[in-house]
Amino acid sequence: MSTDSLSATDGGNRDFAVISAVSIAHGVSHFFQLIVAPLFPWLKDEFMLSFAELGLLMSVFFVISGIGQVLAGFVVDRVGPLPVLFGSLILFLLSTLVLASAQGYVGLMAGVMLAGLGNASFHPVDYSILNVRVSQARLARGYALHGVFGSLGWAFAPLLLVGVATFAGWRVALLSAGLVAVLTLALVWAVRDALQVVPQAQPAPQAGQTPVSVFAFLRLPAVWFSFAYFFALAFALGGVQSFGPESARQLHDVPAAQAALCLSLYMFGSAGGVLVGGFMLKDPDKAERVVAIFTSLGAVLAILLGLLSWPAWFVPVIFSMMGFCWGYTTPARDLLIRRAAPPGATGRVYGVVYSGLDAGVAIAPAVFGLMMDAHWPTGVWLGIALFQGLLVASALRVGRLGREAQASAAAAR
Repeated sequence: MSTDSLSATDGGNRDFAVISAVSIAHGVSHFFQLIVAPLFPWLKDEFMLSFAELGLLMSVFFVISGIGQVLAGFVVDRVGPLPVLFGSLILFLLSTLVLASAQGYVGLMAGVMLAGLGNASFHPVDYSILNVRVSQARLARGYALHGVFGSLGWAFAPLLLVGVATFAGWRVALLSAGLVAVLTLALVWAVRDALQVVPQAQPAPQAGQTPVSVFAFLRLPAVWFSFAYFFALAFALGGVQSFGPESARQLHDVPAAQAALCLSLYMFGSAGGVLVGGFMLKDPDKAERVVAIFTSLGAVLAILLGLLSWPAWFVPVIFSMMGFCWGYTTPARDLLIRRAAPPGATGRVYGVVYSGLDAGVAIAPAVFGLMMDAHWPTGVWLGIALFQGLLVASALRVGRLGREAQASAAAAR
């Protein structure tokens, strides 16, 4: 076997190890986003809580995560992603111990805050590792699997937590979630050498130039258009996740059990779309075009679902189609954000732009809930389509700015 073949094999093995470990860790972060919500029935009875108090736990989780994500990006750029990843997984473990031993609402809130802080760092960590440690040829596929495992984390959390709580109680269910964190810590430790990334220093200023501030990236328009992209993405997704099934039930007389299935089919469709999108995207320069086309298709489906009458059996099919369109754009959007990050600022850029996800998820349910209270289920789908339109505009702008930045960098060299 030639030296080149050996090198390719070694690179492939490293890519596999990195993508697998980072994707599983990402799935665990999504798992912990639902660490409390599936247990609401048990917690409500145990501590005599209102639905508002239970909802506040989730709001606090995402507020802590959103603020922490911005700060985590700076930490990742300073010390590297691997130590931050270990710290996040330890915070997840601690959160389960605090939650499982809670004697009241204060204990629940403390545990949720720890979990939100643990969740904060995953996007800066994950993409800082993937962008450096995975070969360019496999990067889109790495993004795809990263997204798929995130969806699987959402799907696995209710299954484990509700299943264990039903037979052994909610405290044991939370301890079983802690075991998930322990196993992930062991996996990351086993492949730690493959995940190691040396922090990249800022380019040294030339003679007579002023040193570049660590906050200089905040002056880049691409960063804020990327933030707007993720805010709109989370707002649209928040509408689907919170009131999509119920609004579809009211509009199309979908049976309750079938309405619950709609969201699962949306997530499975999304996972399939992520996989197909990652393997089909060959040219990174076409990323914004992919986002624009498939997001527009999703918006059209949302409008049709809201304005036209459909047989109840076909509504879950529409959900799966919308999920596929959303998932297909995921690898492309990650390539877009990668182009927007200047050298040495990857963690900070991802921290800021992905905090838009937390902001959108925190606000969207309240807005769409008002529409449902006003007996306007059609408004849910029109609102989802509106924010998908904003997604398209933001993606096209980010793509243009990214190409301009690359052209300027090439001209400077």
